[in-house]
Amino acid sequence: MKDKIKDVSGRVYRMLAEKNNAYGNSALDPINIFSKGNAVDSLCARIDDKLSRIQNRGLGDETEDTLFDLCGYLILLIIAKENAKENPDQSSK
Repeated sequence: MKDKIKDVSGRVYRMLAEKNNAYGNSALDPINIFSKGNAVDSLCARIDDKLSRIQNRGLGDETEDTLFDLCGYLILLIIAKENAKENPDQSSK
């Protein structure tokens, strides 16, 4: 079981690292062109979108990537909330 946990969490880590390379730190430092929400609010909206997709399409082969995206967004949300606690003046951005 521990090997499976290590494998899946490693896949989530690699996905997050690849997306960070591709998109920069936009999840934790949003550019706010259209949306004016802070990182926590923006990540919560993305999580809602992923949950809506699962609710509408169910769990299957076509939503497997959604589960990984959801795991990634939850990790980023934890980081964003920790960052907001450490830097409260930045959390309103």
